[in-house]
Formats: sequence, structure tokens, C-alpha cells
Amino acid sequence: MTARSSLTVVLAAGEGTRMRSSLPKVLHPVAGQSLLSHVLRAAPHGTGASLAVVVGPDHQAVADESRRVRSDASTFVQRERLGTAHAVLAAREAIAAGADDLLIAFGDTPLISAETFERLRAPLKNGAALAVLGFRAADPTGYGRLVVENGRLVAIREQADASAEERKITLCNAGVMAFDGRQALGILDEIGNANAKGEYYLTDAVAIVREKGLEAVVIETSEDEVRGINTKAQLAEAEAVLQARLRKAAMEAGVTLIAPETVYLAADTKFGRDVTIEPFVVIGPGVSIGDGAVIHSFSHIVEAMIGNKVLIGPYARLRPGTSLGDGSRIGNFVETKAAILEEGVKVNHLSYVGDAHVGANSNLGAGTITCNYDGFLKHKTLIGKGAFIGTNSSLVAPVKIGAGAYIGSGSVITKDVPDDAMAVERSPQSVREGGAARYREIKMKAKATK
Repeated sequence: MTARSSLTVVLAAGEGTRMRSSLPKVLHPVAGQSLLSHVLRAAPHGTGASLAVVVGPDHQAVADESRRVRSDASTFVQRERLGTAHAVLAAREAIAAGADDLLIAFGDTPLISAETFERLRAPLKNGAALAVLGFRAADPTGYGRLVVENGRLVAIREQADASAEERKITLCNAGVMAFDGRQALGILDEIGNANAKGEYYLTDAVAIVREKGLEAVVIETSEDEVRGINTKAQLAEAEAVLQARLRKAAMEAGVTLIAPETVYLAADTKFGRDVTIEPFVVIGPGVSIGDGAVIHSFSHIVEAMIGNKVLIGPYARLRPGTSLGDGSRIGNFVETKAAILEEGVKVNHLSYVGDAHVGANSNLGAGTITCNYDGFLKHKTLIGKGAFIGTNSSLVAPVKIGAGAYIGSGSVITKDVPDDAMAVERSPQSVREGGAARYREIKMKAKATK
């Protein structure tokens, strides 16, 4: 077995016109992350690994996403779409560096794992020149068949070219390959364009390897893992597979999902111990949930940090920038955004807290609104420790409510309130004896004349 340390990963991002979308195919999300992001995170990285991403022309957003996810990514442009081998050779400069291994993957297979990439590289250590990833298809129609003899790959036969006997083969080509990096460029350069479309196909590499007297092998994985995404229907299928994985992993880690099939998670969701999630909860990207937290039904959470023993919902919406301290409570029909709520804060119902910092153990009554937007700019509300905000109060930012302050119900607060002060802002109450009866009489007469 030969020690192999350096690696070049070439990832073809592709375009995909069947998505019926202005968004590039590989930027469509699954479990809160782009298709491309899932593959990039699974691809080997670290010391000795380099990453080359091949994008189409005018796809700067794909290049930007590559570098956002993997700062070590270099991008190359495929100006013409002339087949899979042509796409890979767009990264000729990276391949020519001559790493020990060359790994070729595609940006529309979000379910592939890091472990599978490593398994695919393993035969190269034993002298194979090429390893091809294969899967057993429930319905192999349309896939290239992997023809294996005596444990060695002898051909990849496309559906149109396969014999009747070869079409019975269920072992199919996933498209992902690993080459001996020191021979890869020579093999790729020999791939011709003699096919009817004048294109260059990676599948021809098998024949070239065999002509050179070198070894080609197959590594098998599940069909789910190599699902390629070309349509919105396939996108939904991949989402279902990944959600099932995420739910299973969460429950195995100790999370209680009362109705798992109704809960949607993001690939990066982080859970503490003894977390409980009730039915019909959606958790988007960038969420961490502390020990003992309970998320009640019909809550929606994105880019939020949730402390220990926090209670949320039902029907709560936590938007980006929310941070909830230990023991805090967010009740039904409460929305937060860019809000830091310290330990023990209670916002139990029918409130909006945006662009705010709320001190520990404060209580915000039903209908409390932080009026953070003046039509042009956002402004901040600061609420001190132990403050009490009465029901139906509007805090017009920028404004500061001191520690221990008390805001009377129904107040519109436009000025700072000192520590331990009480602020009440209401019009004087007017009571007119018999006024309701007179009002009804006038209205009834008016109605009768119509």
C-alpha cells in the first residue's frame, strides 16, 4: 500500500435548465444549505488538499458560494458545455499540479458523504488508476451500466449502447470518480470527442485505463447518496431523504421529536441535551438550541441562539439575530428579530421585539411592540434588568427603559425612562353618561332612512 497525502478535488458545478428558475441549479437549498454547499463540506479538505470548482460563464454567484463555504476553493470557467470530461479539463491548471489523487465530483449531489469520498480514494492506495462510484438502481433505465468482470471494471455502457444482456445490469454509474493523480491528466487528454454530439465524456476513461494496462475498480454506495438534482421534484425528494437523516441523527443524539415527520431541520442545527420539539416546527439555518429547551408547535426559527431551559411558542417566530438567555420564555404569536433577551426574560404573547436588548428577568406584556423602523432607518430599544412593560405598550426607538422601570399599560413611550421610574402615557379618560344610548339612537335612525 502506497502512502498518498496530496489530493486535488475537481467539482463541476453545472447549470441545469430544467429547474425552471433564475437561480443557478447548485444554489437551490436543501435543509437550509445550497446543493453546492453540501458537496463542498463533504469533499476532503485540510493539509495537502486543494479544491477546484468549475462553473459556467456568468455564474459569479456560484463562484462566490464556493469561496464562502470553502476559502481554499479556486474557480475555473467552462466557456462551452462539451461534456463531463471537458468540464473537468477546464481545471487543467489544478490537475496539472500532480497531486497523488484526483477526485472528481458534481455540485448537484447533496447527499454524498465524506466517508464515501474516502472509500472511493482507498483503491488508489493499492495501485488502481481509476475508481468509479456505483450504485444499485431500483430502475436502471437511462443510467450508464457498470460492466464488471472478475472484480474489475471493464466498461461503462450507456443505455443506448448497451446490449440486451447489459441492460439487465443494475449496477449503475454515479459519475463520481477518483484517479491516480499522477496519471490523471494523461488519461483525460486521451478522451476524444468522437461521439455524435462532439462532446468529451468521463466514462471513456475506463476504456483508456484498460488500454494502458491499468486497473479500474468500482466502489458501491446507496442510490440515495448519489441522487443528482435536475428538477424541482428531485429537489423535493432529496429534501425528504436529508430530513429523514437529520431527524434520525437528532433523536439518536437525545432530542425528543414527538412527531418527527412534521419537523424540518437545517443541516447545521445544533442541539443540547434533553431538547423537546413538538409537531410542525421549522428550524432554518444557523440555529443552536441549549439543554432542556422546549419548542412548542408551529414555531419557525432561523439564525437564532436559544439558551438552556428556554420555552418557545406555540406559534412563535424567531428571526435572524435572536439570542435567548437561559430560562427565557417566548410565547404564542411572538416575533423577535435582532433581539438579545437575557436570562429569565418573559415575552409570553402577541408581541414584536426587534432591534432590542432586554435585560435579565424583564417582563414584556401582551401586545408590546418595539417600534424600531421610522420608514428610513432601524433604531434600537434598550430595556434594563427587571423592567416591567405593561400590556399594549409601544416603545418608539431609539429609547432606553431603565432597570426596574415600570411602563403602564397602553403607553406610547418616546422618551428614555430612568431606572426604577414609572412611565404612563395616556390621554385623559372621558366618560359621557348616556352617550352610548344616544349614539345607538342616532345610528338606528340613519339606518332606517336607507
